Amino acid sequence: MIPFNKPFASGKEYEYLKDAVATGKISGNGKYTKKCQSFFEDQYHFKKALLTSSCTDALEMSAILLDIQPGDEVIMPSYTFVSTSNAFILRGAKIVFADSETNHPNIDANQIEALITPKTKAICVVHYAGNACDMDKIMAIAKKHNIHTCEDAAQAIDSFYKGKPLGAIADVAAFSFHETKNIISGEGGMLTVNNEAFVNRSEIIWEKGTNRSAFFRGEVDKYGWVDIGSSFLPSELQAAYLYAQLEEMQNIQNRRKAIWNQYYEGMKSLEQRGVVDLPHVPDYATNNAHMFYLVTKNLEERSRLIEHLKKDNINAVFHYLSLHKSPFYKDKHDGRELPMSDFFSDNLVRLPLFYELTDQQVSHIIESVLNFYK
Repeated sequence: MIPFNKPFASGKEYEYLKDAVATGKISGNGKYTKKCQSFFEDQYHFKKALLTSSCTDALEMSAILLDIQPGDEVIMPSYTFVSTSNAFILRGAKIVFADSETNHPNIDANQIEALITPKTKAICVVHYAGNACDMDKIMAIAKKHNIHTCEDAAQAIDSFYKGKPLGAIADVAAFSFHETKNIISGEGGMLTVNNEAFVNRSEIIWEKGTNRSAFFRGEVDKYGWVDIGSSFLPSELQAAYLYAQLEEMQNIQNRRKAIWNQYYEGMKSLEQRGVVDLPHVPDYATNNAHMFYLVTKNLEERSRLIEHLKKDNINAVFHYLSLHKSPFYKDKHDGRELPMSDFFSDNLVRLPLFYELTDQQVSHIIESVLNFYK
């Protein structure tokens, strides 16, 4: 069976894990945490980068930084993972779901302004498959109405919008280093802060509501509990593993892009025949090869395709289910139909994509898909 995903290790992960243990400090904010955070701040010019135990943690920190209070409304796509919504629900927010674009699962920026009310506190966009949302349009709406912005960039490492790194545009952003992502640490994530007003507070929330980091830098003569916060730091073991990945990032990205391109070239004839839709990368976005997906014509066809691939020893998967129809939120949703979110929920299927996937395996997957549509 060709798995959907296989975590990759470049080789130095084990060396750095041993070194982290040898330093005598394996709790958070040590040598490798600092090295990773400096890497991101230097490479992508984030004002502040803070490693977290997960992308979910980074999203929860975002909700705190944006001062989400009970009754505040937050606009986001319905076609996303539950963490995007949960982070704001935990602060008491009402989620106002927007539909996806007609040719991409990303939020339809043209729908956002009509959803804004006096209670709207923030817009949280999701860069699906690492492809940028229409950020100029979204940021202009946010500025016009004086509301905050958040990028769920879980899938968007090393991807750009008109030359700007994703995660460096909104007030705050959240990344994932889960084992299914391009760059991994098993579990793990990162908060990036681009609004100067949130930089100092982000570190306090990260350190359980204390000014401990400022104390260790000698900026205050003692530290104490000064704000709300939680234990968002990952261990040095996660950071050490991640740093080895960062050193190999270009190599990892090049291989993933080669696999993505092989898929696209091998199956573009299906799109030309109008049989399926292949991933659409907007002109303003780059492709970081986080995933390769097909969009079928209906749910029954997708189910048959996944079963066909399984018989050929290929593990393909469907993806998100519309959150506005979830058991938890369906009674809280305002009743609007979100047809494109439902369309992608029913028809999108993800193919295996990981560093060690061979050209021969990719060819086998392509051949299996082509045979299904014969």
